Amino acid sequence: MKLHRAVAVVAALLAPLAAASEYPAKPIRIIVQFTPGTSTDVLARLVAAKMSDHWNQQVVVDNKPGAGAVLGTELGAKAPHDGYTLTMAVSSAFGINPTLYAKLPYDAINDFAPITNLGLTPQTLVVNPAESYKTVKEFVAAAKAKPGTINFASLGSGSTSHLTTEMFASIAGIKLNHVPFKGSADAHTQIIGGQVPMMFDAIPATLPHIKSGRLRGLGIATLKRSPYLPDLPTIAESGYAGFEAVGWIGIAAPAKTPAPILDKLNAEMVRILGEADVKEKLATLAFTPVGDTREQFAAYIKAEIAKWGAAVKASGAKAE
Repeated sequence: MKLHRAVAVVAALLAPLAAASEYPAKPIRIIVQFTPGTSTDVLARLVAAKMSDHWNQQVVVDNKPGAGAVLGTELGAKAPHDGYTLTMAVSSAFGINPTLYAKLPYDAINDFAPITNLGLTPQTLVVNPAESYKTVKEFVAAAKAKPGTINFASLGSGSTSHLTTEMFASIAGIKLNHVPFKGSADAHTQIIGGQVPMMFDAIPATLPHIKSGRLRGLGIATLKRSPYLPDLPTIAESGYAGFEAVGWIGIAAPAKTPAPILDKLNAEMVRILGEADVKEKLATLAFTPVGDTREQFAAYIKAEIAKWGAAVKASGAKAE
């Protein structure tokens, strides 16, 4: 009996290693909480294509937008913990929602095993080029002149773009009306068409429109100017010292996914981010790559929850 128990214990210990050695043995799904064309979607598809090439296994992107990224994140949290369903660990769903929502159907810390932070996406303030305001100060003056009459678009209630705008409105002392959309493509279409005048959105999504002239950039929410838009002033230098709003896009698996599989995924993500063509592509898309360890990303998420939590409380933003 003792021998049988010993064999069972050894087998249990070796099982995760065996599973990792065979992984992936079937297609992998990556859940994206936003519509196609958003920054998160673009990065997920780049990673998925590389994983498919490296592992000779199909990796599909499954877009599940809606409810401020809650819908897709909940699906990821409840997926089997075998490494075959991954979820994009985005700042809105993992950093902001834990404070923004009074109740969530997932726990950003306990329901997930972080794999790595893939990249950073600073927020940019963009407007329709036909609008009269050409600087941050002019925009604020226009908003103060007619309180509550200017609408702003976002990627959905609770998204980084939503909360960034709420934070900015709070420190600027202006009142704006929220018009949520399901993703950047829908929101940008409305701004370019003149239905909604402005929004904050991540630089990978806004950069092509700013360069083409379809959108006018007023400022970027970083403390230093971006190398991708060196002529665009920061919000901080436009009169709001210290204002910073940087989104992040990582990837995670359900909690209790075997550590050897998580380690294999982390190594694969870091490998992908280090490839020359990926670096070139990320630069084209204005992503700032990271590629940290599982432990570092887990600590980063906890710190971001605290940071964005303070911002949520200060802005008074809430979501149901």
